[in-house]
Amino acid sequence: MNDGIVELVGRRPVTFGRRKVTPRACVADSKRHLRAFLSEVLEDLGFVTCECASADELQTVLATELPDLILLGVATDGIEPGRFLEVLVREGFAGKVLAVGARESIVVRAVRQVGEEYGLAMLPPLTTPFAAETLRERVAMLLPEEPAPSPAVHVGEALHAGWLELWYQPKIDARTLIRSGAEALVRMRHPTWGVVPPAYFIPEEHDPHLRDLSEFVIERAMQDWHYLLEQQSPVDLSINLPASYLKAPQAVRDLCRRVPTHPAFGGLTIEIDSEEATRDLDLLTEVAREVGLHNIGLAIDNLGANWPALMGLDKIPFVMMKADRHFVTGSGSDRLKRTVCRHIVELAQGYGARVVAEGVESRADLVGANELGFDLVQGFLFGKPMPLKKFARSTLTKTVME
Repeated sequence: MNDGIVELVGRRPVTFGRRKVTPRACVADSKRHLRAFLSEVLEDLGFVTCECASADELQTVLATELPDLILLGVATDGIEPGRFLEVLVREGFAGKVLAVGARESIVVRAVRQVGEEYGLAMLPPLTTPFAAETLRERVAMLLPEEPAPSPAVHVGEALHAGWLELWYQPKIDARTLIRSGAEALVRMRHPTWGVVPPAYFIPEEHDPHLRDLSEFVIERAMQDWHYLLEQQSPVDLSINLPASYLKAPQAVRDLCRRVPTHPAFGGLTIEIDSEEATRDLDLLTEVAREVGLHNIGLAIDNLGANWPALMGLDKIPFVMMKADRHFVTGSGSDRLKRTVCRHIVELAQGYGARVVAEGVESRADLVGANELGFDLVQGFLFGKPMPLKKFARSTLTKTVME
């Protein structure tokens, strides 16, 4: 196991010179499925993660990502871990190193011993199988004592730097519990602050960068659709756009032009906040007529106590209505919330639109949504929004957690 590092001259690691608020980790392992699993667990703990499959990739990661932690997968032969250690020592890595391998593995113990001999900060090894809490204990010194405040970051800077990405939350058929699409939600992966919530960077309605952000969402969603098609099967996506973006005729034409022509494309849904949607019904009626020819439908999002604004109309431009999560969560035991949800369901049924319960977080919420007649459900009970690759790996079981 030592062959790859016996000729190294011991060198103390240097300090990178800045303390990052959100910890960063690199998962180094030759096996893709193990990298994916370990990255997923670390992200749930609050890390910003990256992956590398070889020593050459690790050298690049050390120069560009500045990780605080290297999670080092240890195979039975120990050859690749030895090369990983060689790179860490040569580059003067100053962070922590956590070896992960089979219980009672001699190689795992040897990797730790060799790493310590060459001045690396080796943590006690993590043996498989392990509980998430065990991993948390190993890396506790890297986690902030309190959640770090996210900064106000200008969206123009984020777009230019390439920090934005789309995360996906599944939409579930309320009766079969089979996935029936997903909503794309924009997130920022800031190099210092980690994942920044949208509230810190979504521009105001009249900000000129709102159009640029909308263009990004459309373009990225279509790219992601093709990726999901290659990885698993076609997924019907919905994206969020402001009504103001659709006021420009050229924007609507560009939207129609960007949808895939692939025969597997099942359609795109544009979700528009209910406050905007009820103000611009005439505009959205015209838009719906044009985009409908290209397999694009409009949905009204966050519909709550303002549902009466849609009463008494000859028709509506929406193929879908989404009940506001604040009225869905806990509706099984709250009479007022349940009443609002019932009115929204009846309204949607009257117009022939599908209706979604957003904010289903418990079995009671799910049972209530079924009893009220919602077509689709969405919420933490079935999955939080997740990065594209994690969403592509995820599979929905019909068993809901007790």
